[in-house]
Amino acid sequence: MRKFLSGLALSILAIPSLAAENRLATPNDIVEAAPATDWKAIAPADLMVMDLAPDVKGKPRRVVIQLIPAPFSQGWTQNIRKLVAARWFDGIAVVRVQDNYVVQWGDPDGETPGKAKPLPGGLTKVPESEYITAKAALKANGGSDAYAGRTGFEAGWPVAGDEKAAWPTHCYGMVGVGRNLSPDTGTGAELYTVIGQAPRQLDRNIAVVGRIISGMELLSSLPRGTGPLGFYETPQERTPIVSVRMGNEVPGLPAYEYLSTESTSFAAYLDKRANRKDDFYIQPAGGVDICNASVPIRVAKK
Repeated sequence: MRKFLSGLALSILAIPSLAAENRLATPNDIVEAAPATDWKAIAPADLMVMDLAPDVKGKPRRVVIQLIPAPFSQGWTQNIRKLVAARWFDGIAVVRVQDNYVVQWGDPDGETPGKAKPLPGGLTKVPESEYITAKAALKANGGSDAYAGRTGFEAGWPVAGDEKAAWPTHCYGMVGVGRNLSPDTGTGAELYTVIGQAPRQLDRNIAVVGRIISGMELLSSLPRGTGPLGFYETPQERTPIVSVRMGNEVPGLPAYEYLSTESTSFAAYLDKRANRKDDFYIQPAGGVDICNASVPIRVAKK
């Protein structure tokens, strides 16, 4: 395994205060100590707020999804915004929960002619070429793995690629677009999130459009489906979706922010994730998988 972020580690050691912090702190300590200037606000207009039906005790269940920014997957995210504006997601359901793989939501009758919920007009048919983008040559701020010559972070998101192009990675909590067989690429009306070991073989084969930043436990803990591939076989098994709104439409929604992946604090955090040795860790790993170095996201401090 290659040592992760060796170049960044050298830049960290050049700053005495951060060098000491990097030797002594845990990753969480480094995140907690990051100055306010290292945190970047997430625009409410880039958040999808999905309210599930209350649980059996009547407790509300809210999931917040951040849509991926340009230049990645923009044809699909634009479709999703149109679907939210048309209130299309209201009344659909979680239709599939496959253990160690995905939770999927969409129209339960979507594959039944004459019963499928009509889609709003103006949706784009996105080509398969948009699974990757040449507008984001991946910086050398990560390592490599079995799936890509380079892995790293762009504007707060885990990505893979090379010096010419990049693509989003299927990590835990990432949100993708369900589709049928190629050349279909999906509209964005059927979505899923990863709830198991990162299925990186899906990279460049299915569009990644976002990530869950709050309420992940509400989806990952749902009962597993009883049918093939984890699909629910009866309506009673499904979890209804009451509404989906963009964050700027939701009164009282907390302000969220992420630790800038361009910051020295993030570099120290990654180096510590890869090379941790403290009272608990005996042997530093010497590396870290791109999907095991999640970008810290929090409710903004007041």
